Amino acid sequence: QVQVVESGGGLVQPGGSLRLSCAASGSILSIYSMGWYRQAPGKQRELVAIISRGGITKYADSVKGRFTISRDYAKNMAYLYLQMNDLEPEDTAVYFCNVVRLDSFGFWGQGTQVTVSS
Repeated sequence: QVQVVESGGGLVQPGGSLRLSCAASGSILSIYSMGWYRQAPGKQRELVAIISRGGITKYADSVKGRFTISRDYAKNMAYLYLQMNDLEPEDTAVYFCNVVRLDSFGFWGQGTQVTVSS
């Protein structure tokens, strides 16, 4: 089992920045990849950014050059971050952290709301 908790969402003006955090605990040695997804009202959940076990990153075209995914490890914990710069109203969504194990089983956090509005 892997427990996933996100934090760091909020209200920000267009052009502003936010940093999302995700803390994963449990069977972290079995983690294959960690990623951020988002879901806007009335839309399907979509991939924002992902980082593999080997450190390879992938971004949605809409966030390239504005968002940066990173990770860190501490004793029995894995941390995932999403630095979001130059935010746009279209970035408004609930952001979810996803952790995938080596056996392809995935775990989701509860989500954190990001609202970009003036």
